[in-house]
Amino acid sequence: MSVEKPARYIGGESGSVIKDKEKVSVRFAFCFPDSYDIGMSHLGMKILYSLTNQREDYWCERVFAPGTDFEEIMRRENIPLYALESLDPVKDFDFIGFTMQYELSYTNVLNMLDLAGLPVFAKDRGDELFNIVVAGGPCVCNPEPLADFFDLFILGEGEEVNLELMDLYKDMKSQGATKKEFLRKAADIQGIYVPSLYDVIYNEDGTVSRTVPLDGVVPVVKKRIIDDFDKVFYPDEFVVPFTDIVHNRASVEVLRGCIRGCRFCQAGFLYRPFREKSAETVCGQAKALCENTGYEELSLASLSTSDHSEIADIIGGLIPYTEKEHVNLSLPSLRVDNFSKELMDEIKKVRKSGLTFAPEAGTQRLRDVINKNVTEEEVMRTCRTAFEGGYTNVKLYFMMGLPTETDEDIKGIIELAQRVVDLFYSIPNRPKGKGVQVSISTATFVPKPFTPFEFEPQATREEIMHKQQVLMDSISSKKIKASWHDPSTSILEAVLARGDRRLGQVIYKAWQKGSKFDSWGEHFNFDNWSEAFDECGLTMEFYASRKREYDEVMPWDHLDYYISKEFLVRENKKARAAQTTEHCRNKCSACGVSREIGRACFE
Repeated sequence: MSVEKPARYIGGESGSVIKDKEKVSVRFAFCFPDSYDIGMSHLGMKILYSLTNQREDYWCERVFAPGTDFEEIMRRENIPLYALESLDPVKDFDFIGFTMQYELSYTNVLNMLDLAGLPVFAKDRGDELFNIVVAGGPCVCNPEPLADFFDLFILGEGEEVNLELMDLYKDMKSQGATKKEFLRKAADIQGIYVPSLYDVIYNEDGTVSRTVPLDGVVPVVKKRIIDDFDKVFYPDEFVVPFTDIVHNRASVEVLRGCIRGCRFCQAGFLYRPFREKSAETVCGQAKALCENTGYEELSLASLSTSDHSEIADIIGGLIPYTEKEHVNLSLPSLRVDNFSKELMDEIKKVRKSGLTFAPEAGTQRLRDVINKNVTEEEVMRTCRTAFEGGYTNVKLYFMMGLPTETDEDIKGIIELAQRVVDLFYSIPNRPKGKGVQVSISTATFVPKPFTPFEFEPQATREEIMHKQQVLMDSISSKKIKASWHDPSTSILEAVLARGDRRLGQVIYKAWQKGSKFDSWGEHFNFDNWSEAFDECGLTMEFYASRKREYDEVMPWDHLDYYISKEFLVRENKKARAAQTTEHCRNKCSACGVSREIGRACFE
């Protein structure tokens, strides 16, 4: 039997770190619960891999979920899940760490633990101080659905806390401590959440009554952040894959956080406060990466790169280098309201195919509800700049099922797209001999924890299908193309994002029925999940499409990401009134972050 892309499974890539395991005190298997192609594109793994391997006595290795073809061979030939650097079995490692980037990867965690020959439930893995199964990443802002499978979770940014945790492990293992003793001590480190040290009490209606701390642990676990982002560790070399991956390029993280406060955007709140690297630092790191890896594309990565206060200096500092070395410079996360001719002229030097923007909603009322703070005038001005600069393709991202959304808002998506088409043909100096193409991409809105919309119900499948039909019926021009996804995956995403510990059994049963790679359309099986919910006596509707009152105890209320619940309630009420909030650089909205860090976010 042949395997697709065998280079995913052999290791030995340029930049990979090989150590003598006899001289290593702590081994960390960094697991990405998806394919090699996706995991190797993830910036967080690259940072923590290099950071850990700077320590002579610590060794971090990479592990990815095998494709179904290779998994079949592994199970048939009794090949355990292994790490790519040493090719040693994952069960030989002190730490087995997963980065949880999206909810639909949860069943892959169980599958990888099982392939490693380890019990999937934490309670079944014994009390020897070994095989500590940990998770970090954005999904652990509500880790409750995963609580049964993990020993601990790392909340927030990992550059400092990961090493503190490994230092504690090394020290306690030398003393002959048990896993239970280690976990209790680990719970004293800020940013470490040990779910077994907390009990959850439920009300008769199935909502959470309270989360009870045990054994003297803190009642509320606070996330960790890196305060001086300009001086934080950043690798000057990446592992360069043999095979093509999703984002096969050098990436420099230019900032963390976001100033915007879009009410649907979980990342914008989780990664607060807003912190930048200086233009000098960004340019230095970018050049080092390109020279050490040989990559011919460079990405400036962040939630909103064009919000960097020195973006002009960064681009001005990099363009001479990238042009001389024939490196493509990629600027993701462009915003409609700060897209200028100067920025476009720089982008055109490296990207000529099309431009992508995200108005998110089709009417100004709904854009105000979600606090997008983008006007139609700004959308049109941006498109005019693009068209006058020679572009003929524009892609616009929107969401469906937003709070307070009506059919008129859906029709507004196509009306806005039509105005963009009309604008193109009204411009005298538009590109000649070419037609315009406006592509509309719509995603189903998913209410997420730690956002002002965590209280909101998700639109039902029937409502979403109705909205999709309204969208299609509104298109009258061949210049406009619309696409969307099956709402089933978005419904499951909402369920897992806002779930409680009872979902652990649901995840387990869905995996037993064969669910894995749920984010991949060809693998996703909604029936597996429906059956699992039925067998556990739970419903998806309870978690996804139920409105939550402001005083309801959320499953994640004992975890602190520096965003106060008072702020979320206030923002939700403003959303209901279609009132906007200024972005952080203009005016502090008292979200709670500055109180936690002890200073103003912007001096």
